Amino acid sequence: MNEKENELKKEIRRLIRLDYIMPEDIPDIELYMDQVTRFMDTHLQRNVRADSDESKTLTKTMINNYTKNKLLPPPEKKRYTKEHIIMLISIYYLKNIVSISDIRKLLDPMKERYFNREGGDGKSLGEIYSEIFNLEKRQYFNIENSILRAEEITEFKMKDADDEYVKKLTFIYMLAYDIYSKKCFMEHLIDEIDEAEKKRKEVEALKAAKKQAAKKTAAKKASSGKAAANKAAAKASAKTAAGKSSAKTSSKTAAQKTAVKKTSKQGTDKK
Repeated sequence: MNEKENELKKEIRRLIRLDYIMPEDIPDIELYMDQVTRFMDTHLQRNVRADSDESKTLTKTMINNYTKNKLLPPPEKKRYTKEHIIMLISIYYLKNIVSISDIRKLLDPMKERYFNREGGDGKSLGEIYSEIFNLEKRQYFNIENSILRAEEITEFKMKDADDEYVKKLTFIYMLAYDIYSKKCFMEHLIDEIDEAEKKRKEVEALKAAKKQAAKKTAAKKASSGKAAANKAAAKASAKTAAGKSSAKTSSKTAAQKTAVKKTSKQGTDKK
């Protein structure tokens, strides 16, 4: 390794070794807005460029806008949980790469399945963050090698160029192409996630509709059965009442006939 390459490697390591928030550093207690912004600044402030218009990594306005745009679930009684912090960290890293719309597509399933609950796989949002964090630490070396490879290609292709500006411009374009290609691939993956989520929700909605229809059918059958039973009972009651009335009428008629016969007999006896 020549001296120039060695210096570049040191520079790469210095610049891409960004501040990050370790899983164990995220507090388990609930925080108020000021505490959240202070926590994020404490851990990520060095990632902000010196000449940036934004002096803070996260502001109250940003958090309110994330909530308004449904990227972040609203706080409970103005307090933010550990899951809120993890969501904010995700938004922080994604906002400079993909659109707000894409971030929403990507994080909506996270909110639905893991926010303040265990997912279907039994994992919490904190456990998922820990797994991703460990993978990102390994990715650091891949990023370093990727930058070094772009520089090697630039030096090889531009070895006869005397203008240092042109060399750096070419190097930047090489890196930009790499970033843009990965961004496009990320957007493709986000679209796949969004499409899969739409299909999953359609299936769930269809199942729910079928279940509701089955309940209505069962209720209708039960209602029809009850109505039929009531009708049969009413018919039987009417028949019984009619029978009693007929018996009463027959008894009355028989009594009247007996009375007539008795009266007739009395008249015959008098003669």
